[in-house]
Amino acid sequence: MIRRLIGTDMRKLTGQGPARLALGVVVLAATLLGGCSKPARIGEPLTGKETFAGESTEARMAFWHSLTERQIVSNDEALHALRLFFEGKPPAFEYAEEVERLKSQGWLPADFDAPADAAMRRGTLAKALTEGLGIEGGVMMRVLGSNPRYATRELQYLDIYPRSSPQQVFSGADFVGVMSRVEDYQRKHAPKEAK
Repeated sequence: MIRRLIGTDMRKLTGQGPARLALGVVVLAATLLGGCSKPARIGEPLTGKETFAGESTEARMAFWHSLTERQIVSNDEALHALRLFFEGKPPAFEYAEEVERLKSQGWLPADFDAPADAAMRRGTLAKALTEGLGIEGGVMMRVLGSNPRYATRELQYLDIYPRSSPQQVFSGADFVGVMSRVEDYQRKHAPKEAK
């Protein structure tokens, strides 16, 4: 399998013999697996810029437009976007206070402690979205609750999320695309009197 991944014979990389081959496999595995231990970080979140502060339509539009250009969406940016989407206004609190508020409402996992500038994981956002949209999910989600894994699967089933892992992160364009599908879902499933 490893040969297919790298497209060459491991013996050519490590010299002849089983001991060197084993050492080469261990080094390759450590290299491939070792890069995933630290979460990606964002230099300066959009939420720290004065342009996006306030409740004006221009500030909100500028935030959404700038978010599409981000390589990776941070936790702070994602929570800002959730607040704009569901409540129509930016968070009134600092990041730590917003995290505590969302934990108390069940939108974030109780053990969520990621920093503001870390990349938002798809599973974390999926939990928040299923809570915000009132999605009850399938059997596993009903039994185990809206945890990141089953929330991600439910959003995939509903065609809101692409096929992915709860540990993956979002680019800005992907994030805004998901929020667009969330808006479509919300519009389609709104109570009759609200339509």
